[in-house]
Amino acid sequence: MRLSPSEQATLRELASTFVPAAHASRVASIAADALERAVDPSQLLQLRLVLQLLEQPLANLATGAGFAAFHDMDAPARERLLLRWIGSPLLLRRSGVNAFRKLLTFIAYADPGTPDEPNQLPIDIGYVRDDPPLPPQLAAIAPIDVDRRSGGGHEAPVELTADVVVVGSGAGGGVVAAELAKAGRSVLVVEAGPFVDESEMPRDELDAYGRLYLNYGLLSTWDGAITMLAGSGVGGGTLVNWMTCLDAPADVRTEWVREHGLEGVDGADWAADAATIELELGVAPSVSIPPKDELIRRGATELGWESDVIRRNATDCGDCGSCPFGCRRGAKQSGIRAHLATAVAHGARVLDRARVTTLIQGPGGSILGVSGHLAPAALDAPAGAPTRSFTIRAGQVVLAAGALRSPAILQASGVEHPAIGRYLRVHPVPVVGAIHDEPVDMWRGTMQSVRSMEFATVEPGRRPYVIESAPGHLGLLALVLPWESAASHADLMARARHFSPLIAITRDGGEGRVQLTRAGRVRIDYRLDDLGRATARHALVAMARLARAGGAREIVAVGMPLLRHHVDGAHDEARRFGAFERALAAMDFGPHRGTVASAHQMGTLRMGANPATHPADPSGRLRRDSRGSVIPGLYVADTSTFPTALGVNPMIAVMTMARRVSRTILAEGKPA
Repeated sequence: MRLSPSEQATLRELASTFVPAAHASRVASIAADALERAVDPSQLLQLRLVLQLLEQPLANLATGAGFAAFHDMDAPARERLLLRWIGSPLLLRRSGVNAFRKLLTFIAYADPGTPDEPNQLPIDIGYVRDDPPLPPQLAAIAPIDVDRRSGGGHEAPVELTADVVVVGSGAGGGVVAAELAKAGRSVLVVEAGPFVDESEMPRDELDAYGRLYLNYGLLSTWDGAITMLAGSGVGGGTLVNWMTCLDAPADVRTEWVREHGLEGVDGADWAADAATIELELGVAPSVSIPPKDELIRRGATELGWESDVIRRNATDCGDCGSCPFGCRRGAKQSGIRAHLATAVAHGARVLDRARVTTLIQGPGGSILGVSGHLAPAALDAPAGAPTRSFTIRAGQVVLAAGALRSPAILQASGVEHPAIGRYLRVHPVPVVGAIHDEPVDMWRGTMQSVRSMEFATVEPGRRPYVIESAPGHLGLLALVLPWESAASHADLMARARHFSPLIAITRDGGEGRVQLTRAGRVRIDYRLDDLGRATARHALVAMARLARAGGAREIVAVGMPLLRHHVDGAHDEARRFGAFERALAAMDFGPHRGTVASAHQMGTLRMGANPATHPADPSGRLRRDSRGSVIPGLYVADTSTFPTALGVNPMIAVMTMARRVSRTILAEGKPA
């Protein structure tokens, strides 16, 4: 479903309205390609309708913008019309325009341009990309080579075999692959995203999101209200995450035992597994504290709050900020350096750019393997290019494609457990920007080096949360910042070097679900509940206090409208800050009001003793239905196993859980 020429023209007009200084034609062209590749057809149909409605004079008259098509309006009239859509009481209007606002502002600042015509926006801001050196030896992984040529669907599928196929190569999949390969199993890891070695890691934000993130970085809830990030490449989230290593909190694990029957996760076995994982990753305290993190430490000290340095899985680094693009210098102990490398060293194979769509089942629902489609051989193949199918025969299958994709495979395969895809948990993240007099360059240095767990315990009226910094680059910052006018957005972006974004990793905020669409994509629905909204407001107030105590000169709470406070030393500053706090405590966190993002998705195949509400048993075996019978040979080992949200970065917890599931698989013996 390609945009029509008239729709593309309106998209260009939108680009030139949101960011007048951008090269609108290039921005719109990149946006159109991203929409056609990443967005579900039914969503794209709605977005095309938005473009069409903007050009209807009668529809614009109804909003009070005058009887004119969008392309016939001058710049001030266009801005007034867009603001009416953004502030509309109708969610469809808000979600439609905000989808374009996020996409177009992101591209306008993330795109480096071309060698002949570089993007002037980052240059004017003073943004300089890192160029870290390559390591002496590249990661010791190479995907297997298969014939991807397609004859329009008439050729035979590519056929492979293994003892165990691991679907997904992220944190959980890497650990399972390593444990099984070390035990002598023939393991084949299948990853929908590409393998990228360190010499070819993206050097800019736009390329990184296009190659290494799920849905080309356009992942969000169905209504677009919550922007999400998830890795999609060999290594999964470990390849692009910020390396913060925190174990699952003790009270969370106690709840998993008490309310969900996961015996042992609160004791010595879990602790031993977590310690092994940290040793394998080389986890160590941060030694370099950049200015954005020094703000947290300074503010916490001033307020008497708890804070500490963050432990992370990286060695010999702290000067560059390319971690979200994949680690070119090989310092990050991601999957391609740690568990996947171990698996390959013990004989495991990796098949990249191969999307598993269904399970292969035999009589009585027995597991015989998986099937799916290979991406075309050409990396730049157009959207909708013919693909070749593949099958992998294996007596054991481990789903580790993440909390969004693992349940979709089960749904597509006809597994009927009613809780599949339900109980989606995320960590809703509100954002506060601390603006300094001096540059801090949030995108340089250690990604996250200090955190405060002052509010990480359960208290009446809110859920726990952890305060961290957010090392965003220009595109992500442009996307998150609200748009009140082209001039106001440009003014904020011009001060990007002075921003220290603070985020609160809140321990969930509601409940959601994922469902397979008719087009074979994943629909994500999630809404904050009352306690989730109260937690987000509490976190905004706390982060504002931390920023003020840490020396910020201006504080902005990211939402629509943008709330701002100037720390100017005036005699009435304390009174004004009190009013600012009260405004934060009342912020509207309805869809497309208060800004919410999330990089962690959990719970959609949760493990537990109750078969009616837990698709997986406490050992990681998947259940056929709510009566409790398991499907022999089928397991799950990713964040979808979590019975509840964590409230902290989940990498260590999912790896620890994956070790638990690995023991289950090994105990059940090698398949015949």
